[in-house]
Amino acid sequence: MRVLVLSHRDVLAALSPEDCAEAMAAVLAGHARGETFMPLRSVMMPPDAAGFMGLMPGWRGRPGGAAAFALKAVCIMPGNPGRGLDAHQGLVTLFDGESGVPTAILDASAVTAVRTAAVTAVATAVLARDDARTLAVLGAGTQARAHLRALAGVREFEQVRVYAPTRAHAQAVVQEMAGRAGAPRGELSTAPSAQEAVRGADVVVTVTSAREPVLRRAWLKPGAHVSAVGASTPQARELDTDTVAASALFCDSRESLRHEAGEFRLAVTEGKITGEEHVRAELGEVLAGTAAGRRDPAELTLFRSLGLAIEDLAAAETAVAAATARGLGTEVEL
Repeated sequence: MRVLVLSHRDVLAALSPEDCAEAMAAVLAGHARGETFMPLRSVMMPPDAAGFMGLMPGWRGRPGGAAAFALKAVCIMPGNPGRGLDAHQGLVTLFDGESGVPTAILDASAVTAVRTAAVTAVATAVLARDDARTLAVLGAGTQARAHLRALAGVREFEQVRVYAPTRAHAQAVVQEMAGRAGAPRGELSTAPSAQEAVRGADVVVTVTSAREPVLRRAWLKPGAHVSAVGASTPQARELDTDTVAASALFCDSRESLRHEAGEFRLAVTEGKITGEEHVRAELGEVLAGTAAGRRDPAELTLFRSLGLAIEDLAAAETAVAAATARGLGTEVEL
């Protein structure tokens, strides 16, 4: 059997943020209609290891089309940014839905970066106010860069503020993105603090590895939209529980939210919310037209992104289709 292998560079060349956002909207809506299947990801955390490993299997059937399995095996290595590497390292493998034959192997770091930002872009397009003009990004790593690119076409941001605890990291992001094709066209700047970055912002994105809140409810203006992306384990949280309690809460998966979102679980424990009754909808339900999105211009909306196996599957399929059309990648015999 022949398998297409897409390197990090191949994936970035083949998978545009716009095409990926379209694929994310389609697969999440399909998930709401029952067209996909996936268990909660399994996570292995050896006590003495430098990081941990997650396994994310998923399946998608297509009405009248070909089905597919996918598996992402990814290592999360917190020390990697200091090595000049993305914290996410691994592989996404696609399998034919009828025969189970492997069809493609892709670099998971690139797939994760593009698809995560694309989901945020979809959520922002659906939930943020139409007149949103100021964007705040908390974090200055791989996901900060991917999100600035993905959000550029969602709203016409006039001001974009980036904050990171190490000012030089935020400055590097701004310098890298300034004038770059596909980057936000508004004024890009760094902020001296997270609070100053968020002050007056219409859209806020948190893409950090924080274990304690980097964003507080008191900083947010009425009508703001927040996408919390960086924390994906129960031990990590980027938001204070007041933000969770005050928001119209949306998620990619209720099951993932219940098991993996630290600030959601803590808000339940503290009695600030009752539980899943506080969730207005999964994003896919809004996209499928079975649930309401933003109801009022003044309400605070929150999208809690955990990352799903079906997103990796759809992103990988989109990348493979584009790479095949353009002659990218390497075919190998297994």
